[in-house]
Amino acid sequence: MKIVKLLALVIFSLGTTFSFAQKNDLGAWYMYFGNNKISKKWNWHNEIQYRNFDAVGDLEQLLIRTGIGYDLTENNNNVLLGYGFILSQPYVNGEKTENIEHRIFQQYITKQQFGRFNLQHRYRLEERFLEDDFRMRFRYLLGVNIPINNKEMLPKTFYASAYNEIFLHFDSPVFDRNRVYGALGYVINKNMRIEAGYMNQLQENKNRGQVQIGFYNNIPFGKN
Repeated sequence: MKIVKLLALVIFSLGTTFSFAQKNDLGAWYMYFGNNKISKKWNWHNEIQYRNFDAVGDLEQLLIRTGIGYDLTENNNNVLLGYGFILSQPYVNGEKTENIEHRIFQQYITKQQFGRFNLQHRYRLEERFLEDDFRMRFRYLLGVNIPINNKEMLPKTFYASAYNEIFLHFDSPVFDRNRVYGALGYVINKNMRIEAGYMNQLQENKNRGQVQIGFYNNIPFGKN
């Protein structure tokens, strides 16, 4: 019953938000994240993000990422090598354009728990192969999940989620962008959860908001 109420609230909230999307230049991101155990130490990361300039229909970016990770300690301190395909359709002088990027990335994720606070640090290095350029970028994300109606992130738990992520170029200008995010999430079961939230991105001295819906799948392959 709780999950039905949550979904109803999300749909209502998004409907209200999207009715003003064009006026407020508010975008929407629909995201799927998979982190599936292959064995006790190895995992497969798979991710799809469908990003729109408005609620739906005006594609801003389609991002597909995948990678293989390895836990240095039990279920923590994960190192990963991955690949990303990014199709972007930005507006240039009022005209919609299209470009494709291939991206290789390496990342390290470490987790910490302090009471109800579940912290995650993610360090990511990206090699970006654009159509007419090559760039390197470093990203650092600090995120936290805080269960609300339980002390831990157990099934049927509502939780608050937040993160800040900074992007830095290896050349000038060094600062690329910064993202600040807040959301309400629900743990469906031990392997699945959903989130609905809002992210503000600062880039080129401009702020832009994004409504985000995310689904997380951690179903393992076989018995580990």
